[in-house]
Amino acid sequence: MNTRDFKTSLYKQLAKVTKALSNAHRLEILDLLAQGSFPVEYIAEHANMSVANASQHLQVLKKAGLADTVRDGKYIYYQLFDKSVLETWRALRQLGFSRNHEISELLEDYRNRKDQLNLISSDELLLKLQKSEVYLIDVRPEEEYNLGHITEANSFPHKQLREKMQELPTNREIVAYCRGPLCLMADDAVELLNQNGFVASRLEKGFPDWAAGNLPIQRKTDTHQKKQGES
Repeated sequence: MNTRDFKTSLYKQLAKVTKALSNAHRLEILDLLAQGSFPVEYIAEHANMSVANASQHLQVLKKAGLADTVRDGKYIYYQLFDKSVLETWRALRQLGFSRNHEISELLEDYRNRKDQLNLISSDELLLKLQKSEVYLIDVRPEEEYNLGHITEANSFPHKQLREKMQELPTNREIVAYCRGPLCLMADDAVELLNQNGFVASRLEKGFPDWAAGNLPIQRKTDTHQKKQGES
């Protein structure tokens, strides 16, 4: 093989990875796997697709070296291959926000229709938590909260928030967060809370970004997480 053909073959192999990232459903699955390891049924339910379709997308991610599996009894759990995949996903997302203005415009329009929801940064939230100025709620499903959450966060799953609102304090600002900036569960939660007399904001990003910033978290050992070097 001459140098030109060899170089081309290298780029072709790299293209297999980038091709795996060039699908909206697979990007959403990466956002889910950033929360922890889950069986295909969970991923299918929360990505709003059939189990067969979710399985196909997961296999593409696995073949590209972006996802991995671990077996627990009769169940197979999918997870990000390692931390570098999360870092790549976060960098790709940031590149999309900075270069594709339509993304920001879509989010801004969505939030304008929800009475311009107030966003706060991780630094702002950390300061407010240190001063006990806010009551923090995690509106992701309980399964994700149990795998890991921001320290002092309370579990108020999005689907149960309306019936649990009476448990929230009325004398403090409520801050909601979910999976990340593309996750809209926190937006819906803040809108509902504001409509019901609470003062509420949403964390601009989500749990994986907070954890990646080495900010205070509580993380349960994921028994399905494959250890380094395990085959």
